[in-house]
Amino acid sequence: MDREQAISENILFVDHAAALGGAEHSLLLLLQHLDRAQWQPHLACAPGKLTDRAMRAGLPCHLIQLPRLRRSPRFLADWGQSARHLAKLAHQIEAQAIYANTVRAALYAAPAAKLARRPFLWHMRDFWLSETRPRYVWADTAVKQLLCLSATQVIANSHAVAQHLPCAGKTAVVHNGIEVGKFDPARDGRPFRTQYAIPDGVPVVGMMGRLRPWKGQIPFLHMAAHILQQQPASYFVIVGGTNFAVEDDYPQQLQNLVQELGISERVIFTGALDVVQLPLAALDVFVHPGEPEPFGLVNIEAMAMARPVVAFAHGALPEIVQDGQTGLLVPPGNIPALAEAVIALLDNPQKRQQMGCNGRSRAETHFTIQQTAQEIDRLLHLTIQG
Repeated sequence: MDREQAISENILFVDHAAALGGAEHSLLLLLQHLDRAQWQPHLACAPGKLTDRAMRAGLPCHLIQLPRLRRSPRFLADWGQSARHLAKLAHQIEAQAIYANTVRAALYAAPAAKLARRPFLWHMRDFWLSETRPRYVWADTAVKQLLCLSATQVIANSHAVAQHLPCAGKTAVVHNGIEVGKFDPARDGRPFRTQYAIPDGVPVVGMMGRLRPWKGQIPFLHMAAHILQQQPASYFVIVGGTNFAVEDDYPQQLQNLVQELGISERVIFTGALDVVQLPLAALDVFVHPGEPEPFGLVNIEAMAMARPVVAFAHGALPEIVQDGQTGLLVPPGNIPALAEAVIALLDNPQKRQQMGCNGRSRAETHFTIQQTAQEIDRLLHLTIQG
C-alpha cells in the first residue's frame, strides 16, 4: 500500500448515542489520534453532544438516527431503513470499512456492511448487549454469536469483556487510553475544595460515575458512614449526573440514604462535570465501588492524577489497578473491607503518595491514547488488507 492510496482510505465509525458516555469519550479520543496519513475517520451518529464535540474536533459527521430496537413496533422497518442508510453512506464516502462503537450501532452496522460489501469491525465495550445482565442470557449469547459471525474483526476493551464473547478466534483486546499529558498530578485541589466549602487539610475521598445503581453510589455511601466512625473529619465527593436522560427516583434514593445514615454534612454531590481533573486534584483517595466494569476509564484518569485507587476486585479492575502497587483491591461486595482499605491509605500518607506515583507511571506506560490508536491502526490494516 503506497502513501497515495493510504491517504484516501475512509473509515465509517458508527455510534448510536447523542450524549457522551464512556464509550463516546473513548471514541472521540481514538478518532483524533488515528494516523491521518493512513485513515480519514467519518462519524455517523445522532445529533447531540457527541456530534457537537466531533465537529469541533474537525471530524466529518453524518447525522443518522439508530432507534432503540427492543420492543419497538417498527423493529423491522427501522432496522432495515437505517441499515440501508448506513450502507448508502459507506458507498458515498467510499469507506473501506464500517466500524461500530456500541452494541446498538453494531446491530445496524452489521447488515449495512453486508449490503455495502465492506469489512465490519465491532468494538464491544460491555459485558452484555443490554446495560445490565439480561433476563435471558441465552438470547444475549445468540445475538452475540450472530454479530461475531458478521464481523471481520471484533475488538474488546478488556480481557474481562473478551471472556463474554463467543468468538475468541477473531477478538483482539485493546485497552482504552487517555491523553495522560492533560492530567497534572501537581494541580492545585484547593479551588475545588473552596467551591464546595471543604476545609483545608481534611481527608477527601471521591468517586465518579453516572447516577445509576450499578455505578456503586449506594455502597460508597455505606462505606462513607463506616469511615466517618474512625475518620470523622473526612469528606466524600460523588461526581456524576444522569446524562442519558434516565428518569427515575435513584438520585432521590441517594439523598434519602444520606439523611438516613446521618452523613449529609460530609457528602457532596457535584452533578456531572466536564473537567474531571478538578475534583481529582482535590481527592486523597479515589474509590470505584460499583458492579463489575467492562473497563472503567475513570480509574485510569485517577491514576494519571497520581491518586491511589481502591476498588472491588472484579470486572476489568484487576487489569487496571495493581493491588498493593497502584491501589488496593478488596473482595467484591465487601463494603467494610472497602472502607478499611481507604482508612489504611488515609492513615499512611507516604504509602498513599507512593501508590499515586506508581499509578501515574502505569498510566504513562500502559494506557495512553497513542497506544490505543496504534493498535486500532494495526487492526484496521489487517482487516482491510485481509
